[in-house]
Amino acid sequence: MIDTRLAHRNVLVTGGAGNIGAAISRAFAAQGARVAIHYLAQDVPAPARAEWAHLTPAAGAADKLAAELGNGSFAVSADLSAPEAASRLVEAVVARAGSINVLVNNAAHCESPDTLDTLTHGSLERHYRVNAIAPALLTAEVARLRRGDDPLCVVNVTTDAARAFPGQTGYGTSKAALEALTRSAALDLAARGIRVNAVAPGPVQTGWMDEEVLARATAIVPMGRVGEPDDIADAVLFLASHQARWVTGQVLQVAGGHAL
Repeated sequence: MIDTRLAHRNVLVTGGAGNIGAAISRAFAAQGARVAIHYLAQDVPAPARAEWAHLTPAAGAADKLAAELGNGSFAVSADLSAPEAASRLVEAVVARAGSINVLVNNAAHCESPDTLDTLTHGSLERHYRVNAIAPALLTAEVARLRRGDDPLCVVNVTTDAARAFPGQTGYGTSKAALEALTRSAALDLAARGIRVNAVAPGPVQTGWMDEEVLARATAIVPMGRVGEPDDIADAVLFLASHQARWVTGQVLQVAGGHAL
C-alpha cells in the first residue's frame, strides 16, 4: 500500500475541469482530497488572425465535476489573464476551504499561429499572462497565506515544447519560463518546507488529434503511443505525495521518451 498522505488535503487545480485538468482533479479526489476546480467561465473571443488552440470546457462542467468528486470539492471561476485574478482566486479558495495544501498550475493559454514570423506583442502577452505570470503570482499567494507549518507543495504543468519546438514560440517560451520559475521558487521556498516541481507532458490526446495527427505523433514517440490525461495526472499526484517528500525543483518529463 502506498500512503500518499493526501486524504483531507485541499487541492487547487487551475484549469481543473477539462481533459488533463479533470484527470488531475479526479486523481486527487480518489486519494480523499477536496479539490477546488478552477475554470474560466467564458472564452474570450480570439483577436484577428488568431485562434485558440484549446477551448474552455462547456458551461457547468466544473460544477458537474465537483459534484462527481465529492469530498467537499467545489468549482471556482477566474480569468487568469487578469492582473488581480491570482490573489482573488487564492483568497476565494482559502475562504471556503480554510487552506490550500497543493497548488497545481495546470491552466494554459495556447493559440495559433505561433511562429516567429507571426509573433506579435499581443500574442506573447496572452501566452505569458496565463502560462508564466499567473503561476508565479499563485505560488506567491499560496505561500503568503499558508497557515503555520501546514503542508504545502506546488506542481506546475509545463510541456516538452519548452525544449524549443518550431511553430510554438509564445507557448513554448512561456512554458520554459514556468520551468525556470519552478527551480527559482523551489530554492526560495525550500527553507519553509514548501516543495515546487513540474511535469512536462509530451503529445497527449485530449481530443485535438485527428487520425492523421495521431498517427504522426505516435510515430515520433519512442514508446509507441501518445499520452492520455491519466498519464499526466499520475505524475502530478506523485510529485504532490509523501513519496516525493524530498523532491523539489525538478521538471519530470512524462512523454514516453519524446523530445529527449
